[in-house]
Amino acid sequence: MRGMTVKQRWTMVAVILGSAIVFLDGTVVNVALPKIGRELPATVIGVLEGQTYVNSGYLATLSALLILSGALNDFYGRRRMFAIGLVGFGVTSVLCGLAPSLELLVLFRVFQGAAGAVLVPGSLSIITATFDGAARARAFGIWAAATSATTTLGPILGGFLVDTLSWRVAFLINVPLVVLGLYATLAHMDETRDESASGRFDWLGAFVIAVAVGGLAFGAIHGQETQWSDPSAFIALAIGAVALVAFPFLMASRPHPLVPLSLFKSRAFAIINLSTFLIYGALYVGFGFTALFLQNVLGYTAFAAGIAGLPVGICLTFLSTRIGTLAGRMGSRIFLTVGPILMAIASLWLVRIPPSSAPWLAQADKPATLLPPTSYLIDYLPYTLIFGVGIACVVAPLTSTLMSSIPTRNAGLGSAINNAISRVGQPLLGAVIFIAISAAFYSGLASRAPSVDVSAPSVRHDLPPLNQPVVSVPPTVVEASKEASTDAFHLAMAITAVLLLGGAAVNAVGIRDVRQAAAAGPAGERSPEEAAAGP
Repeated sequence: MRGMTVKQRWTMVAVILGSAIVFLDGTVVNVALPKIGRELPATVIGVLEGQTYVNSGYLATLSALLILSGALNDFYGRRRMFAIGLVGFGVTSVLCGLAPSLELLVLFRVFQGAAGAVLVPGSLSIITATFDGAARARAFGIWAAATSATTTLGPILGGFLVDTLSWRVAFLINVPLVVLGLYATLAHMDETRDESASGRFDWLGAFVIAVAVGGLAFGAIHGQETQWSDPSAFIALAIGAVALVAFPFLMASRPHPLVPLSLFKSRAFAIINLSTFLIYGALYVGFGFTALFLQNVLGYTAFAAGIAGLPVGICLTFLSTRIGTLAGRMGSRIFLTVGPILMAIASLWLVRIPPSSAPWLAQADKPATLLPPTSYLIDYLPYTLIFGVGIACVVAPLTSTLMSSIPTRNAGLGSAINNAISRVGQPLLGAVIFIAISAAFYSGLASRAPSVDVSAPSVRHDLPPLNQPVVSVPPTVVEASKEASTDAFHLAMAITAVLLLGGAAVNAVGIRDVRQAAAAGPAGERSPEEAAAGP
């Protein structure tokens, strides 16, 4: 953080911690879910159902309230709302860590997601209001590097804490981070807000967009978790879709709309949100299916799968700051074009991986080895390195371009809209890809094991795609399932590559080099008409 004032350094500490605890909780808690299911009593809901709600309740609430929270940051003050978010996240973390039952843990996780929704858009809007020009791009690079490090280390740290201490520590570890972040916020951060905000806050618009985003997010997440066997997933999707269609008409009729439709007149804002939907949706879908393939088809343990993917996080952590600085000097279009192309190439590399590729470190029924076999070095390591460089080219430049495309007074709202799009894009694209790979899996299974009736509900329950079959399944069918899952995984990676290439094309055609706007000054100093032209 060289070249920053004391206030700027402490502000960066606050926003990094505020974002990190939200991202950390999304990964650490996943590792703790098996022990939570075994140790917490449940009377109203089943254990498996409760475990899914611990995850989906947090993510759905976080997604649903992002846009509301971003607007509140701009309207009432970013420092004030950020401090409230930190306190809320700290209190709910303690409640989760002390939860006496699974039902109460689900409830507290919903509240925790609401607090997290205040912190994510607040972090980016505070950076936007604190830094200008190339210094802002570098600050986004530092933020991306730090938060990436916590996200990368989350599963490893979570596994260690859960195995050596207790699953409750996965929540309570947030408390000291919240205390430090709250000190940095209250003692060193300047208050900023949208000084032009007037009139009443648009609570009706906030409710409608929360229903829209929350319905779509919960429906897609819960649908995948239950393999689309629960009708509530389809009901949530339908409600979310209706609310989303109604939202722009509502905004056009409101005197002080929650989301001014003029924001989308900015070419860069519209383009970067479209590419975010494609790139981040593909990114997290790819990660999810890769983790399933490594563990359930290749036989990696959860810990080994986490270690095998570390090069991605390492590249992101150590390259983000440098690339953010370069993007501030050279413009972001080159990075936002090359980055997704590299990620697509990496994804296509996995299309060639065979089902017999031996895992590194440990297998469920084999001891760990010290050195990786040839299959890891050839089949998986190149993917992690290429993908890691590609994603490092994306994160900081995308964030910097987004926040430069709108006036600073709307920084919280703009950040929240982009975050909501990325979070909804993940489960929605994941649902579409899951349908495609399910069809490919059962088609491949039918051709390899003709005696299996793949249309029978019992077969679909016992032989899910990219998952381990139940114990009672004959060994020959297990082998056929493994090969069919490999075919399905190849299709998932091919679709992921197409989405990434689509994002690269959108950025190459739509984004104007940020250097062209240098003469206009920071977005916060331009008129709405100038900001609408994009960077």
